[in-house]
Amino acid sequence: MPRLLGVDIPNDKKAVVSLTYLYGIGPQTARDLCRKAGVNPDVKARDLTDKDVSSITTIIERDYTVEGPLRRHVQQCITRLREIKSYRGIRHRVGLPVRGQRTKTNARTRKGPKKTVAGKKGVKDLR
Repeated sequence: MPRLLGVDIPNDKKAVVSLTYLYGIGPQTARDLCRKAGVNPDVKARDLTDKDVSSITTIIERDYTVEGPLRRHVQQCITRLREIKSYRGIRHRVGLPVRGQRTKTNARTRKGPKKTVAGKKGVKDLR
């Protein structure tokens, strides 16, 4: 199993798909990497030569921010938003959607499972 930047990439997938397993590299970037490195994107990851892997690694280290440094950068940006108490920072802190999505319905991924409010149903008016 080839390792790129300390991450195991799947053997049985095409090289272009395997590269997307790196945090910060999507399909378009993976295609660009293969083109720059002169690697056939349709070859399986297990069939990549050491020269191919090293050329891809060199290009990634030189031109892209991926994995740990990218995660750290994103986390620092979120922390900065929280500290300056911007709208987005408050939404991050409270655990609500940050980019303007509705919350009356949906938003379950950010809000977590439903919390049932006791006593709403079946309360009778005594007038």
